Amino acid sequence: MKRNGLFISILVFVSLLTGCKSNSTESTDDNSTLTYGGKTYNIVQIGSQYWLKENLNIGSMIQSSQGTSSNGIIEKYCYNNDSNNCKIYGGLYQWNEAMEYSSVAGAQGICPSGWHIPTVAEYTTLNNTVNNVNALKAIGQGTGTGTGTNVSGFSAMLAGWGSNNSNFYGLDSTAVFWTSTASDKNDAGS
Repeated sequence: MKRNGLFISILVFVSLLTGCKSNSTESTDDNSTLTYGGKTYNIVQIGSQYWLKENLNIGSMIQSSQGTSSNGIIEKYCYNNDSNNCKIYGGLYQWNEAMEYSSVAGAQGICPSGWHIPTVAEYTTLNNTVNNVNALKAIGQGTGTGTGTNVSGFSAMLAGWGSNNSNFYGLDSTAVFWTSTASDKNDAGS
């Protein structure tokens, strides 16, 4: 997403991160998957929440010099304007685009049916459950004391972010996720 000059990656999962969270609290087996937009996403339970394990990668790529619009087409950015980066790290989205131009907390946005963009409260629950953000990062993501352990099974990739000057930053070192809470749309969690 791009808000205050930032593109942000979105993770999909049942119930969390500016990605997609499941609307369901019913248990699922550990091998559950969801196919959305031709891609299969694994589902992971963390505490009482269900999340997509992989970063969301849905929509048509546009160049970082272009803005998104409410045109019925999901538009995404790929790090360094390279579509291969979306295949590896997921898409980068402007907040309004990810929310499908809604400002309702917990809106489905670009998430699959039965899922939604997480609220601040849902992210807080996720963070409190794992007690260490490194547990949410895929192994090999980050450096030093920020290296991912993936003990939660969440598998977040550090997809970086983009600015309104069409530059990209932080690949493999930063991940920033939007919430659907409108009062927080200018601030993303990382």
